[in-house]
Amino acid sequence: MVKKPGNPARGSSTGRPLMVLLDVLGQRWTLRVLWELRNGRVTFRALRSLCDEVSPTLLNARLKTLRDLALVDLDDEGYGLTPKGADLARQFAKLDRWAEDWAKDVLR
Repeated sequence: MVKKPGNPARGSSTGRPLMVLLDVLGQRWTLRVLWELRNGRVTFRALRSLCDEVSPTLLNARLKTLRDLALVDLDDEGYGLTPKGADLARQFAKLDRWAEDWAKDVLR
């Protein structure tokens, strides 16, 4: 069963949307799949290659979850981010910049 806002998730018995999102994003390979789709649509085979040859079974499971959550879709060109998924990817880019600055401070 796909975790959705309003249903219990790791860290939230009430299913707060943020907690559900963080729970889903914390599953192995989910962030990587979203990150690799940020530059455009790719076929399953290409996505698997971008994800260091993750097992096809696991990749299929992650893609199913992301499709069920309306973050990823599939068309004739392959898998890609939905508008909501693309918005999430933009937020990741901001977080990535923040993490780079943070790492500089930590490594001083």
